[in-house]
Amino acid sequence: MQLGTRWTLGTDAPASLPSAVVEAVRSVERELDGHDTTGWRWTLTYLERRPVVELDDGTVVRLDANGVVSIIPA
Repeated sequence: MQLGTRWTLGTDAPASLPSAVVEAVRSVERELDGHDTTGWRWTLTYLERRPVVELDDGTVVRLDANGVVSIIPA
């Protein structure tokens, strides 16, 4: 596993993320609109060179070997 970076919910995701992963992250953020997410952050790591993005509440967005993006709720 390789550590990537962290960023605050609602701010720009790292430019290195594939657009499908960024769209999934934004989708999660839209679902959380109206909830108190003050201080929540995303953590990007790489597992087998594929991005895994985890929100502080435990929600995970991952890209599999076939290029399919999954959102795993907390």
